[in-house]
Amino acid sequence: MKINVGFEITHNFPQPTPMMVMLNVHPSRELDLVKPDQVASYPYTPISVYLDGFGNVCGRLVAPAGDFTLTTDAVVLDSGEPDVASWDAYQHAVEDLPDDTLVFLLGSRYCETDRLVNDAWALFGNTPLGWGRVQAIVDFVHNHIMFGYHHARATKSAFDAWNERQGVCRDFAHLAITLCRCMNIPARYATGYLGDIGVPKDPAPMDFSAWFEVYLGGRWHTFDARHNKPRVGRIVMARGRDAADAALTNAFGPNTLKNFRVWTDEVW
Repeated sequence: MKINVGFEITHNFPQPTPMMVMLNVHPSRELDLVKPDQVASYPYTPISVYLDGFGNVCGRLVAPAGDFTLTTDAVVLDSGEPDVASWDAYQHAVEDLPDDTLVFLLGSRYCETDRLVNDAWALFGNTPLGWGRVQAIVDFVHNHIMFGYHHARATKSAFDAWNERQGVCRDFAHLAITLCRCMNIPARYATGYLGDIGVPKDPAPMDFSAWFEVYLGGRWHTFDARHNKPRVGRIVMARGRDAADAALTNAFGPNTLKNFRVWTDEVW
């Protein structure tokens, strides 16, 4: 299938302000782009691009004073298949993990493993190793947190979500990531497009989505603690240790968000 993805984001800046953005489809999906996702700016502003340490496409720019809009409209070729479940995927012993996965065992800005490790082992210490253990964590987080956009805040961590039992998709992801890491399973944060393809349409405005990936059986696998079911049309934009590494926009100065619109629709 083909999926039309894009966004239109407008900020107002009181003065020229540097920005970092991760608004492109991740390089791992670049070959699937039927129509490129070239980010345009209004008024026009040059954007320089580089790859960060997690392999994300990052843009650097200086937003002018006043209203400033970033937008793109792309078409992505997708298999149309739901997320793959690999129940036989095994858990690696820590000493056997590849070097580049070890950073995803450690605590990070939003994933305080030191504060949840005892609870994690009490809850999941007797669950089967591998896929079954991750699924047990996903089931727990899915039922532990109540979703609501009004529960969102930029400073909320996994430990906060654990205690408050409410949040948005990134909070589901952060708590699941933290519990996986506590159980010695490498887990990383992912964000991108996820439309209502193959499921009832959500009446809430479309947004970017967050999920997570774990390293089992020699490769990374996708899990989604908010929805807790395989989904079609998941298109990753950025990955990292947590949301701090995969923020889609970072502005280095005061600003006001005036408009935010995202679309993710199957096209025929």
